[in-house]
Amino acid sequence: MRRADRLFQIIQILRRSARPITAAVLAGELEVTVRTVYRDVADLIAQRVPIRGEAGVGYVLDRAYDMPPLMLSADELEAAVIGAQWVAKRGDPGLASAARNLLAKISAVVPDHLRPFIADPGVSAGPTRPASADGLDMARLRAAIRTGCKLRISYRDEAGRASERVVWPVMVGYAETVRLLAAWCEWRQAFRHFRTDRIEASAFLDERFERRPGDLRRDWKRQFEAERGFRLP
Repeated sequence: MRRADRLFQIIQILRRSARPITAAVLAGELEVTVRTVYRDVADLIAQRVPIRGEAGVGYVLDRAYDMPPLMLSADELEAAVIGAQWVAKRGDPGLASAARNLLAKISAVVPDHLRPFIADPGVSAGPTRPASADGLDMARLRAAIRTGCKLRISYRDEAGRASERVVWPVMVGYAETVRLLAAWCEWRQAFRHFRTDRIEASAFLDERFERRPGDLRRDWKRQFEAERGFRLP
């Protein structure tokens, strides 16, 4: 790995972590010695990159720090391409359009030598099967999740039983052919999952739920992981 790439990678590792990262952990991920990490971090600090560190604790990057946009490696570009391809093929129409726009914007600003990785990529998300039609406006659903607003739905389960519920939407999961809404159900007083193609009617309410969306999402993730026995990304 070139030294310039290694310095950039150190910043990326620190940026994605909410906790201090030790020199040993950095060295292991970068496949270099701890002494090299010490030298690289010192050089970054000398270049006014706001990295703070304590012996035995680790390094932290100031959250206010930002780098010039889209300093991406070939691997990172291919990751963006395959991710956007997946969303364009499997997402709802609003997200699919956003994914295509994302690739167009990245292509417009990356250096010339990196554009072939987008225009003629060597990776692909693969073919898809037709997805079931959603029973509600997915763009409005995502907006309700972001703002923490309640949703009234008419739902029919797999056995054909109909019910009316007010839910607090938490997250939308995109599977191969269906989409799932995770939500707190006021009727059940518990988290429930609803296939969006089985929602027969919906009303987006102005009423906000009593929890912060991020806190509610963390509670749902903890319960989901405990029940399923694996960690979510």
